[in-house]
Amino acid sequence: MTENQTPAPQSGRLSISRAALFASAAGVAIIAFAAGATSFSAPPPAPPTTTSATGAPAIAPTTISAVQPAPAAQPGPMGDPEGFADLVARIRPAVVSVRVEIPGPTNVAAQGGNPFFQFGEPNASAQPGRQMVGEGSGFFITGDGYIVTNNHVVDHASSVQVTTDDGTVYKARVIGTDPKTDLAIIKVDANKTFPHVKFADKPPRVGDWVVAVGNPFGLGNTVTAGIVSALNRDIGASAYDQFIQIDAPINRGNSGGPTFDLNGSVVGINSVIFSPSGGSVGVGFDIPAATAKSITDTLIKQGHITRGWLGVEIQDVTPDIAAALGQKEPKGALVAQILPNSPAASAGLKAGDLITGVNGKTIKDGRQLVQEIGDLAPGTSVSLDVLRKAKTKQVALTLGTMPAQQQTPPA
Repeated sequence: MTENQTPAPQSGRLSISRAALFASAAGVAIIAFAAGATSFSAPPPAPPTTTSATGAPAIAPTTISAVQPAPAAQPGPMGDPEGFADLVARIRPAVVSVRVEIPGPTNVAAQGGNPFFQFGEPNASAQPGRQMVGEGSGFFITGDGYIVTNNHVVDHASSVQVTTDDGTVYKARVIGTDPKTDLAIIKVDANKTFPHVKFADKPPRVGDWVVAVGNPFGLGNTVTAGIVSALNRDIGASAYDQFIQIDAPINRGNSGGPTFDLNGSVVGINSVIFSPSGGSVGVGFDIPAATAKSITDTLIKQGHITRGWLGVEIQDVTPDIAAALGQKEPKGALVAQILPNSPAASAGLKAGDLITGVNGKTIKDGRQLVQEIGDLAPGTSVSLDVLRKAKTKQVALTLGTMPAQQQTPPA
């Protein structure tokens, strides 16, 4: 692996000729091929998939008041909240359905039946030039119209529109995307202040209650509740996986929608589900708020993400490799190859070096090294702890800029 390591309408009735699932590295968006429409009341069943999607047309504009901070839900006698209605009333106006048009067909590589990913193509027989329509979710993070959603919801979109909770439809434009974290910023330009929500200041704990809001199957704003099942999940979607696992039901169309804590702050962005059946089985994955805040702030300011770059290909350390290197535990990132004309080459790093630390922080594996370096800006001076021939040394270097082709999967 390389240094950067290598996953509707408001009514419930859809008028489309054929529906299919559009897979991306992080999920699946509902896709309809717009031609010769026929009506049916529900989307067709889907094979095993990692899921995602967007929203649809509606009614005339009405004024929306800004979202007020939501009081925490009151616990019942067993410590569980008595209900979420007051919380939902305050947060739901900030959540939108996202509807995109995508020039088709879009090729999707087979995923071999992996339940995190949809296998096969959306429509292998679709003819060039036919538009596809995708459905997903998003939420306002500023009063002037900036919306967070998933990259795979708006990827390759030729047009984007959002539908707010009151049914108002707005055109939106893509401000910036980051495929590595599956995040995107879109913006609505309107002469009004939109209700909006904020990211949580601290991560949730396993067992905390959460509330997910989104646009499953194109039905419009839908609320589900559950708990945080696990933290820091790595499902192999990218080197930047640090998912929050939740058991609140999320389905195709929830992609890009927020998951809230009981204070009304966003703790995660719905991105992926594990599903042998194609529907929710209570295993969903959210991008953490800390990651989302950092990435979306940068996307709003500059429209893209620029990451630091070492210029190495790395591999994780197995117990056998650790023993061969004289290490008690399999820790660190093993340099497999030095890329030419890279900061690593200039600093004298060699294949076989074991990187065990960055700026004094211990590196446990290759994934962590990628994340630590990627979080630093090009031009940053770093000090690497390197084990070479049983001796530890410090290597100082200045990070380069990750090549453009490595900014998007596969890395």
